[in-house]
Amino acid sequence: MAKPISIEVWNPSGKYRVVSTKSMPGTRWIRLLTDNDCRLEICTEAKTILSVDDILALIGDRCDAVIGQLTEDWGEVLFSALKRAGGTAFSNMAVGYNNVDVEAANRNGIAVGNTPGVLTETTAELAASLSLAAARRIVEADQFMRAGLYEGWLPHLFVGNLLKGQTVGVIGAGRIGSAYARMMIEGFKMNLIYYDLYQATRLEKFVTAYGQFLKANGEQPVTWKRAATMEDVLREADVISLHPVLDKTTYHLINPERLAIMKKEAVLVNASRGPVIDEVALVEHLKANPMFRVGLDVFEDEPYMKPGLADMKNAVVVPHIASASKWTREGMATLAALNVLGNIKGYPVWGNPNQVEPFLNESATPPPACPSIVNAKQLGLPSSKL
Repeated sequence: MAKPISIEVWNPSGKYRVVSTKSMPGTRWIRLLTDNDCRLEICTEAKTILSVDDILALIGDRCDAVIGQLTEDWGEVLFSALKRAGGTAFSNMAVGYNNVDVEAANRNGIAVGNTPGVLTETTAELAASLSLAAARRIVEADQFMRAGLYEGWLPHLFVGNLLKGQTVGVIGAGRIGSAYARMMIEGFKMNLIYYDLYQATRLEKFVTAYGQFLKANGEQPVTWKRAATMEDVLREADVISLHPVLDKTTYHLINPERLAIMKKEAVLVNASRGPVIDEVALVEHLKANPMFRVGLDVFEDEPYMKPGLADMKNAVVVPHIASASKWTREGMATLAALNVLGNIKGYPVWGNPNQVEPFLNESATPPPACPSIVNAKQLGLPSSKL
């Protein structure tokens, strides 16, 4: 017999049983479920990552929907168990769903939700923070101070890179990449070079307009360039931020050969997906190039780092916190809850999952729709006309 899983129960007499594998920020998501006749069970196990067996125990014999996390392995075993328990919906509290076997969900008729549209600015801000922290050696300097090593000002103490007037490179100029680019351009008057399969017209127009504004005020205008190849960005940029999707074509996008063509004092930032960087090669490059710096929010084998990375003073590493602003995390919890609630209630799927503001307005009732279901088309779910 499986070991019992500790839970916290809200609205015990609710008609629909919804399980959340983790406690999530805020309380609105709880109210939305319990006010709509859901019995909500929140796992309170003191484990960072639940196993498949743990989640099977949570699902039990009857379960209408589950809200899960990107650290969990959602495949045939869990989706078939959820189907047997009468469930029809699962939502990641994340925009990414690399942890989800969508085909397995399709086979079992389970709608898979995610939470886009609420992470753009927060993730871009974290990438910008990593860029500045790495360029100006902030973490090194902080550790130096805390160790009591500061004896007075010195000309060469923690000399880093000036960002103003340098070139920022963006690989993947979608919503987050473009938001990051705007922050770096407007904040530090950096020039832009970007690579994307699609032209970032709005971003180009912004840089052009901002450049004209600077020129009109007697300052050096900023410029933009759409690179023909990714290698052009790596060669030319002083700060490079990665914002691609993760698929077979972007696995180890940054490899030994591409690291070798970057500037010796470049800053590389990754707040997208860990496996886009060959982390072993990165460690070797950091060792060989002490003025090359990196800021990482994600890792190839999360939650672990490749051997040697933690020892690199020219690496700033944080534990996957790009979305960790209060507003964003509470919004993600709300969207995940509304994904499963909408499916339980038979609501259609929202027409544009990247425009979710109506669901986040706490002073209004959310639209009767599922904010984002990634396999809606495969399951034949109707689209909202709102």
